Amino acid sequence: MNVPLLDLKPQLTLLRPQIIEAVTRVIDSTGYILGREVTVFEEKIAGYCDAAFGIGVSSGTDALLAALMSLDIGPGDLVLTTPYTFFATMGTVLRTGAQPVFVDVEPETLNIDPQAVAEALEADRKTGSRIKAIIPVHLYGQCADMQRILALSQEYGIPVIEDAAQAIGAEFPFEQNGRITWKRAGSMGLCGCFSFFPSKNLGGIGDGGMVTTSDISFAEILRSNRNHGAEPKYYHSRVGGNFRLDPIQAAVLAIKFDYLEEWHAARRQNAAHYRQLFIDAGLAEAPVILPRAIYAEVDGAEQHNHHIYNQFIILVPRRDELRQFLQEQSIGCEIYYPLCLHQQECLKSETYRHQSFPVSEKAAATSLALPIYPELSYEQLAYVVTMIQRFYHGT
Repeated sequence: MNVPLLDLKPQLTLLRPQIIEAVTRVIDSTGYILGREVTVFEEKIAGYCDAAFGIGVSSGTDALLAALMSLDIGPGDLVLTTPYTFFATMGTVLRTGAQPVFVDVEPETLNIDPQAVAEALEADRKTGSRIKAIIPVHLYGQCADMQRILALSQEYGIPVIEDAAQAIGAEFPFEQNGRITWKRAGSMGLCGCFSFFPSKNLGGIGDGGMVTTSDISFAEILRSNRNHGAEPKYYHSRVGGNFRLDPIQAAVLAIKFDYLEEWHAARRQNAAHYRQLFIDAGLAEAPVILPRAIYAEVDGAEQHNHHIYNQFIILVPRRDELRQFLQEQSIGCEIYYPLCLHQQECLKSETYRHQSFPVSEKAAATSLALPIYPELSYEQLAYVVTMIQRFYHGT
């Protein structure tokens, strides 16, 4: 049986006529930079994320970069984030001339540890208050603990940029006076940064991204910065970049958007099947540590996107051997991420080389992503678990 890590063909087959019509419409319009397609899609995403504004940009990476630039972050500044995430989270900080400050992640969620954030902020305050932004990553489709992070943001007066590249539609349960209010990724910090890379739950036919915010002044700066800082045309009050969202991508994404909730639900259903299959196979917790959907335990969570499973990550011993074995059985799998950011060769400062983040480093050494896309059959999921059982137990 063949089980690819991701197969976009079923999605394309379903939507092909609409996509071809939309792409043709953009081509025939001869309006190839921004325009109505981008504006319509921006409004859809802003509304979906419970934000006042959506600013379409060229990629999730450029969403982060534009947000940092719009805060005037640069040389001498520090940005607090996690070492266990995709490179863009750190790369964009470095491109501004600032430096990342890393803190470890929580073992249950692999999201940034709020207690470590608190300790880093307090240490920074004592040594000069150089941290100018916090970037929590909503890793794999589950929100970081935004209630505690936003409380720290307010206490220290430092803005929060949500890296929501893997988490469009994911919700966090805020608790106040015994009541739960669910808030969407991209609506909680100063802004949220999204990616529409093809593998995302809402993926385009190329690169694309979005920044959401409810701060009107910040939105205006973002729009300026995505277009070389020009306002009006040819008059540059700041140095921005060419970060514009392509209207062809916007048109295709607007079509796919109507199916997003259905796809989220299907991924959660696949995750539930995996859990039960692993339990039935006697693999759950040992040797296979399953991802913890911690907000699923909150009352009413079944009515909300408590986890959208952009990836289904297991932590396992002999990870590299298991990966090779699964690939030999025609099962797609991937390592997200084999190196923590502080271990990357391009980060040449000796300061980082001597740092250690044990939870992140253990995750990098043991994590493996299994197929989770919506169109998977139950038989395919069962085959994946059966092959993992065979690897560990020989049965």
